Amino acid sequence: MYSLVSAPVLGFDLTRLHGGAAVADVLVRALTLTIDDLEILAAAHADDWDRLELWQEVDVAARKRGTAAAAVGTTDGMDLVGALTVLERTPLGTIDGLLHCLRHDVLDWTWRRHPSGGATGSAQSPNASRAAGVLCDALAAAYLRELLSDDTRRRLSAPWVAAVRQLPERTTDLGPQAAAVTRLIERVRTLGRPEIDKLTAAADQARPGIATWAASMHSATWSVFLSGRVRAAAVAQLDLVQAIDSAGIPVAGRAGGVWNLLSGAVQALVARDAVDARTVHRLLDPYLTALGTAAVD
Repeated sequence: MYSLVSAPVLGFDLTRLHGGAAVADVLVRALTLTIDDLEILAAAHADDWDRLELWQEVDVAARKRGTAAAAVGTTDGMDLVGALTVLERTPLGTIDGLLHCLRHDVLDWTWRRHPSGGATGSAQSPNASRAAGVLCDALAAAYLRELLSDDTRRRLSAPWVAAVRQLPERTTDLGPQAAAVTRLIERVRTLGRPEIDKLTAAADQARPGIATWAASMHSATWSVFLSGRVRAAAVAQLDLVQAIDSAGIPVAGRAGGVWNLLSGAVQALVARDAVDARTVHRLLDPYLTALGTAAVD
């Protein structure tokens, strides 16, 4: 379910989760890592016996999350508002899918063909494996934030927090349309209540055309892939998750269409010079209708 190619889907889940913005921040930082950073992360790796205890709680929390949607349809006495609230916060993917995305998409460059060859396939160096463990712990702490105890969440996050203090700050690559993408994301980050209301209204108005939106999103995503901008587009979508959180757009609005509207606009900008004009227009028009052209000119 989760992959860098399908970053808009990952973003849709993260923008509706309590710890989604924190997950996005870890992933964006992970996308800027280089081989020189692996030793710093590996050195911060917690004791494996301590991690085993923590991950037992993670496993319990993941099972609770997995049954949330079913509980809406089976729990007696849950009112409609309560059911909708649960559904708004229930992700399409899972923690296992997120960790697979980290290890095999974000950190794909850390894998090497095993020296013995044969059926053993690829492997990571000890430093890369330990570095990935630090990132996995931080992602689990954020993704399952409201389902973990404060102590477990703190202990899972501590190695990553310590490592970040030593990692260099790096700018992220948003592709050849970086200026326009950045302007849109920063515009979203500073939205006020009247503008959020306009976005919500535009999303409501666009909902009957979801089929054409989905087809256009597919075209833009395919163009992102063909033009070699998968990582740039993923960073843009993850930055958007954090911008929406900073703006305080209500979760009901995000789930009800605002995420799709903004995510489509970002994807269109990333691929603007590599996709047909009709697709760009379809994905950008709802955003432009709500907020105007200033952020994309």
